[in-house]
Amino acid sequence: MKERSWRERGPLDIPLTLSPHSHGGGDPVWRRTADGDFWRVCRTPDGPGTLRIRPRPAEGAVHGEAYGPGADWLLETMPALLGAEDDVTEFHDMLKRVVAVGGSGGPRHGLIREAAARHAGLRIGRTGRLFEALAPAILEQKVVGQEAWRAWRHLLRRYGEVAPGPAPEGMRVPPAPEVWRTIPSWEWHRAGAEAVRGRTIITAARVAAKLEAAGNRDADRLLRALPGIGVWTSAETRQRAHGDPDAVSVGDYHLSSLVGWVLIGRKVDDDGMLELLEPFRGQRYRVTRLIELTGLRPPARGPRMAPRDYRSI
Repeated sequence: MKERSWRERGPLDIPLTLSPHSHGGGDPVWRRTADGDFWRVCRTPDGPGTLRIRPRPAEGAVHGEAYGPGADWLLETMPALLGAEDDVTEFHDMLKRVVAVGGSGGPRHGLIREAAARHAGLRIGRTGRLFEALAPAILEQKVVGQEAWRAWRHLLRRYGEVAPGPAPEGMRVPPAPEVWRTIPSWEWHRAGAEAVRGRTIITAARVAAKLEAAGNRDADRLLRALPGIGVWTSAETRQRAHGDPDAVSVGDYHLSSLVGWVLIGRKVDDDGMLELLEPFRGQRYRVTRLIELTGLRPPARGPRMAPRDYRSI
């Protein structure tokens, strides 16, 4: 075991900051235990590793314990994971200007200001591992979370490695890209993922090293050049891997309606959402997170997306 402590600068809500990285209950890669600790299992550039994050709010600090060949890397990058590189000053300055200019006749930007004040500890962290954010994002394309998370758990139980150290039972190191490339068609079927999502992951795995080496802007370009990867998947991946505060999940099933409802009291499409978010360019993903945290929702009048099960087809 290796250890380090890191002292927070300003408020930090660890559950809120880490929540986007988890893929449903029983996620083999991310876990919060009953004692309040957070566990992350990762295939680092140095090899597999397990990170245990132990919040110590009374001390204003976070204690990290790491295991396996990737322990040093996990401890070194723990502050970035918790948002140490996320400078919220630009957002708060932007929010002041937008609220001041908006007046009383435009979008309800004051709701964003209230959410930002209530959730001052929200940070956008970065994992630093793009492919490990990409694979589950592909599985989540155009399906309900339950369906994607079931496939994620199955594939990691089958092809992942047991996590180093005393990680909670069932946690697994995600497969290396070369392993993803060898998963046969029938295993994708057993996982409940149709062939197109399997092919998309395999295609991305072939260029994983190039994707990992790319900066945020180049990563967006490279991702969207791959068959089966569009704006939504690229944004979801870069939000987690690079901590991009402006990566908007255009194409999300619910997001545009929610943004429109909160800001102007009616649902809008993706183009309408982008128009409403334009004053926050550079911080649009952060704004959508705060909009989600308002708790406001449009009335549910249409059918919900239902989970499918390709295993029985």
